[in-house]
Amino acid sequence: GNAPPGVDPEAFCWFQAVDADHSGYISVKELKQALVNSNWSTFNDETCLLMINMFDKTRSGRIDVYGFSALLRFIHQWKNLFQQYDRDQSGSISFSELQQAFSQMGYNLSPQFSQLLLARYAQRSSNPSIQLDRFIQICMQLQSTTDAFREKDTGLVGNVRLSYEDFLTMVVTRMM
Repeated sequence: GNAPPGVDPEAFCWFQAVDADHSGYISVKELKQALVNSNWSTFNDETCLLMINMFDKTRSGRIDVYGFSALLRFIHQWKNLFQQYDRDQSGSISFSELQQAFSQMGYNLSPQFSQLLLARYAQRSSNPSIQLDRFIQICMQLQSTTDAFREKDTGLVGNVRLSYEDFLTMVVTRMM
């Protein structure tokens, strides 16, 4: 059939191929099987779940063709940004590239924090680097937690006082 109004025909064709069970919806499992990094590894479960949740208007844990079309546009934008920061065109983002990316995105983060992210999200190797899926995940989580922090930092001074439960509430509502 033809693509519904407002859905890119290419996205519609891909949707039909990815919708393995022909349910008319894409699950996290189906999405994971459809997306690959530059090293041909599939996207990780956490990133796929974050993205499904972002475009799942019905809170059913899956997305329809409209959500999928929007998700593809979203991934394309992140991929363009990723390629912009992947200065050596290696297909992954190194420590120095990550530091530069954060700085250009307006985050004033220490080298130690970037090292922490690499330790948490990079594949184990002598020269750890971040693939596209983890880059998307890190940026989405940074944005979300920054938004939560800014809600509390009304004076824009760069620090806040939080109770332990306020902190947990912030994390649970933004990250899970």
